Amino acid sequence: MSQKTFSGKLSAFVSIIKRSLNGEYIDLTTGGIRVSVVLLAIPMMLEMMMESVFALVDLYFVGHLEHSSFAIQAVGLTESVLTIIYSLAIGISMAATAVVARRVGEKNPEAASRAGIQAVLIAFGINLFISIFGIIFATDILKFMGASNEAALYGTTFVRIMMGSSLIIICLFLFNGIFRGAGNAAIAMKSLWVANIANIILCPILINGLGPIPALGLNGAAIATTIGRSLGVCYQLYHLFNGKGVIVVYLSYFRPHWEQIKHIAKISAPAVGQFVIASCSWIFLAQLVATTGGDVGSAGYQTSLRLMMFFMLPAWGLSGAAATLVGQNLGAKQVERAERSVLVTARFNAIYMGAVMILSLVGAEWLAGVFSNDPAVREIGTQAVRIMACGYIFYGIGMVMINAFNGSGDTKTPTWINLFGFWFFQIPLAYLLAKTFEMGPTGVFIAIPVAETAITIAGVILFKRGRWKTIQV
Repeated sequence: MSQKTFSGKLSAFVSIIKRSLNGEYIDLTTGGIRVSVVLLAIPMMLEMMMESVFALVDLYFVGHLEHSSFAIQAVGLTESVLTIIYSLAIGISMAATAVVARRVGEKNPEAASRAGIQAVLIAFGINLFISIFGIIFATDILKFMGASNEAALYGTTFVRIMMGSSLIIICLFLFNGIFRGAGNAAIAMKSLWVANIANIILCPILINGLGPIPALGLNGAAIATTIGRSLGVCYQLYHLFNGKGVIVVYLSYFRPHWEQIKHIAKISAPAVGQFVIASCSWIFLAQLVATTGGDVGSAGYQTSLRLMMFFMLPAWGLSGAAATLVGQNLGAKQVERAERSVLVTARFNAIYMGAVMILSLVGAEWLAGVFSNDPAVREIGTQAVRIMACGYIFYGIGMVMINAFNGSGDTKTPTWINLFGFWFFQIPLAYLLAKTFEMGPTGVFIAIPVAETAITIAGVILFKRGRWKTIQV
């Protein structure tokens, strides 16, 4: 390749990156598929990376407190419980993305805007009960998750703050789902930048204290995260109401439209179900590790899990490009283009996760050591990182398949895949290895990549059958 040719390709790639970060509107139903995937994937990956930074920042700073094992366990177990909130948010946001993308593909932005806001109303109603439950039963939740009585009492206020502010989490995910469906992933990404910059600044100040600001310890991490996410939501609201994008929202759109709510609920119910099924299985695994490995084993596992999520969330973001492309191209009646978009996205995600797998296998000890000074916690964390990394390539491909189904509005297929993959395979396998074969936490670690690989294979087979192409939204 000549230097001139190389310079030309590099210049074109830089141009694509600039366009993706600027949020430039493009018609995703025409043009090169690779360019469309990259334009969506870069901001989506950065968005999800920023979402994972929340837990890592909290984990880093609380991991250096006096009762670090209690603090790490409280953060990790709370994040495991919050996955139910994330499941609700992601599930409904997937429905919002599918409907908004389909309407945008049909060149009907007003209907897309109205549908997105009706999805928000559904999420508000459901989340109210979850928040109240979390505030009242915070200590019991940690005990149920396997924390010792002392660790549960230590983390109670942290859980209450995080569960009480879950409506902010819902908004952050759901509004971003609307932006992604419209093809404007850059705004979704920037809202997470705002939230994380605030969290990174506030976390050490509120945890350790500064001048007149008292040291709030573990609770300071929860307050910093809540403030950061709230600022991110404010940024989203500004762009929803300023009238400059494809999606333009008016206050009248918040009036319930029961027929549309019923229609969106029909799509979102199985979408929420698929993520609740997955997140509840992770809760069970966390409890199994805590009961077989104690507080130290639980802290080591939670450290590795946060690292895994840090690497996997960008992959989830990349795979989200498939959801938007499938939705918009099906709306434009371009079924073949929708299918090719999924295959291109899957190839990109496999390359990314392959690189992450190598990094995790080689640097597991260093990665686990960043978040804890306890040698025992670091040892278990290192083992978990290496074992779980073995299935990373399959994780990446599987995510794309799930998002392709959801983007088409076929939320039932991935729900069934998750039900059988997690509850009828992963959990029994983890229990068998951890308790029957007395492998303890190691058995749980092994069950994770084995089950994820099986789930991916099932997803690929069902995608090839093509039922998703016939779904009406």
